[in-house]
This record gives sequence, C-alpha cells and structure tokens, in this order.
Amino acid sequence: MAGRIVLFGATGYTGELTARELAGIGERPVLAARDGARVRALADELGGLEWAVADVSRPETVRALVERGDVLVSCVGPFQRWGAPAVEAAIDAGAHYLDSTGETPFIRRVFEDWGPRAEAAGCALLTAMGYDWVPGNLAAALALGDAPDPARATHVAVGYFLTGAAGMSGGTRASAAGVFLEPSFAWRGGRLVTERSGARGRAFLVDGRGRKAVSAGSSEHFGLPQSFPALQEVDVYLGWFGSASDALRAVSLGVAVATRVPAVRSVLGEVVGRAVKGSTGGPDAEARAASGSVVVAEATDAAGTVLGRAHLAGVNGYDFTAGMLAWGARAAAAGRLRGTGALGPVAAFGLEALREGARSAGIERQAPA
Repeated sequence: MAGRIVLFGATGYTGELTARELAGIGERPVLAARDGARVRALADELGGLEWAVADVSRPETVRALVERGDVLVSCVGPFQRWGAPAVEAAIDAGAHYLDSTGETPFIRRVFEDWGPRAEAAGCALLTAMGYDWVPGNLAAALALGDAPDPARATHVAVGYFLTGAAGMSGGTRASAAGVFLEPSFAWRGGRLVTERSGARGRAFLVDGRGRKAVSAGSSEHFGLPQSFPALQEVDVYLGWFGSASDALRAVSLGVAVATRVPAVRSVLGEVVGRAVKGSTGGPDAEARAASGSVVVAEATDAAGTVLGRAHLAGVNGYDFTAGMLAWGARAAAAGRLRGTGALGPVAAFGLEALREGARSAGIERQAPA
C-alpha cells in the first residue's frame, strides 16, 4: 500500500510550486506549513487537500506529520537554519524523506550524520532532489555509462549553466549566501575531502563557446561514488557567474581565510541572516519561461582521455525542482526506492528511471548545439 505524501513548507515559493505540480499529476498530498490560514487556502484551491500546521520552532509538530511508510517532502529553507526538524521527524517515524536544498553543509550532514541513522530505521533520505543537484548526477551517470570500459572512467566533471534571463527566489539567495560562509567538499583520491567553495575553476564548451565555471560542493560527490565505485575524482562546477567567475574565486579565498576565525564567521552569519531573508517569493511563470538550463558532464580516465560526454538541457531550475520532487515523492510512495539510508538519485531509483523522471520534470539529454 502506498504511503502518504506530506509536503512541509507548502506555502513557500518552492513549496507552492511543488504542491501545484503534485496536484497536477493527480496526487493528493497533505500540505503543511506554519501559517494555518495560508496553507488551508492553498489546500482548498487545489481541490480540498488535507492540511496541517507545523513549525520548525516546535519540532513535535513536524514529527506529528508523518508515520512509517509516508514520504515527507521538505521545502523549508535555508536548510542549515531550519532543515533539521524534518529530517529528524522522518527518521524517527521511519518515513522516507526528500528535500529541495542545494546547501553544501546540509547535504554533507544528511549523508554523514543522518544517513546511518536512516538506514538503521529502514527509511531513505534523498537530499538535494531538485535542480540542485539531480541533473548533474544524471549527466555524469550518462557520461560514465557511455565509457567503452567503465573501469577506466575514474574521473568525472559536471558543469551547470543557465540560459536566458534567470531570476532568483529569496530562499535561493538566503541559501547561497549562507553556503558562501561554510567549508565545501569534493571527492578526491577516492575519498571525501574538505575544500573551500570556488577552490577550482575551468571552462566547458557549451553551445559552441567556452564558458567559465567555479567549483562547488554538491550531492554528486556523495551520490556518484555510490553507483560508480571506480571513481577517484568528482568535480562539480557552477557556470552561473560568467565573466565574474575569476573574481568570485578570489573573493571565496578571502572569505575562507577570514572565516577561519569563529568570531568573524559568527558576525558575518548574523549580517547575512539580517540582510538576506528566505521565503520572499521568486520569479513568476513568465520569468521562469524566459530562462532555461544546460548541464554537461565529461568522464575521463586517469590520463585525461575523454571516455564519455553528456549534454542535458531544458527548463529553468525552479520548475524542474517542483517536477522532480513531485516525481520522486510519487515514486518513493509507490515503493520504487532501491535502498535505505542517504542515497544519491541514481542509487535511489536506477539510471533509466531517473532519466525518465528528469525528462518528465523538463530536463533531458540532447545533442550539443
């Protein structure tokens, strides 16, 4: 019997997009948020859905949302600040968990701290199950799968790029600002190592021209080695900053040096928290339609010989996140997960199912332009 889908943070920007996507594919999720009037209005608008009030400041209200076999989808960010109660609730209940985060420290905490507990509880944790960072996991897996001899494919590099006029939600700004103050990580020499955001840079050929990008910590560093144990190096790059990429790397070095002093990090964190708020809305449908995504991956051997490439393209990140969360929640509720504990998307669903899920959410493999 399929479990219930419970969407926590349903009245936020990403949460409402996800609620509408779930309703649009025929699901009847339980909607939960801290503002009872708003969540009830949304539930009524979407066909009289069940709703509940829950607030991270009262973790017992989040725990009350789920029971064993349910699927809890969390869109309550910034996750470093507000994400823990939902993960704890899912593990305690034995419910599966998905979230929309892209935040480097939170992803690491899910895999390293909460993952073993979830495995013991018999449930799965699927963090970063949206645009951050499902397309890169998929692109890398496709590139690795194209290698004539998979055992030789020990290195993979992924690049994320935007097309058109892209806007950013308040939650995304808050998450990005917070991540900038924290250490990052990467898969190096067959193990996870700590390094700063923007420690590396490279250019990718995208639509016939070279585009610069800077390194970032992401779920690929955890998820890809689960499915491809021969991997020794995983590199993930963001190409969202264009000509400012080199300057951003320089700034990231300065921030990394300054925040080694705990008092400095604390002060900067307070400044960021006051200046950049979450849940302040985001691009409307027209603005989202004016932007899109390109994600590329390249698999190589230890000598740098290219063994496989993949090029994905499609909709903007917000629409993709809503579609991917809806697809993933439905699949998890239907018993299609392939493991427990903290899982990358390929390990969770298998490559072909994930490819179909991403296509349904608006991003798929295409021939490079």
